Amino acid sequence: MGFHTFDSDRAKRLEDAAERYRYCSREELHGLVAPHAEMRLADLGSGTGFYTDDLAPHVGTVYAVDVQATMHEQYREKGLPETVELVEADAADLPFGANDLDAAFSTMTFHEFADARALAEVARVLRPGGRLITVDWDHDGAGDAGPPRDETYALDDAVALQTDAGLLVERAERRPETFVTVARLAD
Repeated sequence: MGFHTFDSDRAKRLEDAAERYRYCSREELHGLVAPHAEMRLADLGSGTGFYTDDLAPHVGTVYAVDVQATMHEQYREKGLPETVELVEADAADLPFGANDLDAAFSTMTFHEFADARALAEVARVLRPGGRLITVDWDHDGAGDAGPPRDETYALDDAVALQTDAGLLVERAERRPETFVTVARLAD
């Protein structure tokens, strides 16, 4: 797992609201992230900004982080909200200072970047009490949607990666195809 990227030739699929909201709705994401006007937030694996756009009006700054320049090009074509800053970077090498972010989130991309280095880097850039919110395809899910299961993490493995990085996992739940975790950096 890790270091797999979504095929940018299929990026238009990332804008399919009916399909995307089937696994994580805008309302669920808002409830998990709890955005506020001063929040500095990173969307890890932002792609074309589908979920970034849902949070952008409610935060001070949201960094749309993606390793693929072509995803950012498509996001620019769609139109960037004024609170969005595009960041081309790998999750294991984020261009933020220590304690810079109030939160980071990943929707259906954790399996693409997650490893010990990336999680340590995310923990480094979160402020004390900062949170990492993850919704991703579950290796132990039904397998009817998402990437091949051999490219995904099981919930327990995702929790272990986050815990090993020094994050306290406050919520971890499995659903039919996906899992959700909310982890916090100790104060």
